[in-house]
Amino acid sequence: MGIAENAMYANSRPVSSAQSAIHDRLASTVARHASTPFLKPLTDYNRAAFERSMTAWRHSGEPPLILDAGCGVGLSTRNLATQFPDHFVIGVDQSAHRLSRKILWDDTLPTNFLCVRADLIDYWRLMLAAGVHPARHYILYPNPWPKIGQLGRRWHGHPVFPTIVALGGILECRSNWRIYIEECAASLKQLTGVEIPCESFHTETPISPFEKKYLESGHGLWRCRTSPISHIRQKPNFP
Repeated sequence: MGIAENAMYANSRPVSSAQSAIHDRLASTVARHASTPFLKPLTDYNRAAFERSMTAWRHSGEPPLILDAGCGVGLSTRNLATQFPDHFVIGVDQSAHRLSRKILWDDTLPTNFLCVRADLIDYWRLMLAAGVHPARHYILYPNPWPKIGQLGRRWHGHPVFPTIVALGGILECRSNWRIYIEECAASLKQLTGVEIPCESFHTETPISPFEKKYLESGHGLWRCRTSPISHIRQKPNFP
């Protein structure tokens, strides 16, 4: 990467929002979603993508599973597979364009990972319905939707969030917007009863293109990370 290209890459702006603290409707939103059936129909396309990924996992011998939710170009999925060679890593993203980009990958690829195109909302619910529980679950730098009226677009404000929590395992969410992680941690505590800290995070080996870009742009990084989730106070309702 040349100097000019690197300068362009490292000019990401910090998240800007009129919201200065945890959303005042977060707790009521999480409670409503935990007690209300989520009736969105599952699509055949997502069912097929889920089955393909499960077949690949089973053919690998069903080692402990890692889910990279919203994997983008798949670089984080590849890096997780290298970091956890005794696991099988599934990266899921809804964008065929992002998944087709391999320009950021090196030539040596591990064999214990797969990237699939699917809608995460369906994929998460299909996992839970099939009784498939990841050992580790990463949500890395999701779109923060920082406007005050966009709470419902953030994963912890979405009706699928109780499903995410019910999948269990070690759940880790990272963002360059502290409020997003504070809200995610508060939502996790509300559903599990376990205190989850929001912590400052830095790494010398960024796992994804976004993490690299935010670090090079001088942003603060934040994460919340659970111990293995074995229970949820209020199970998500299904039709």
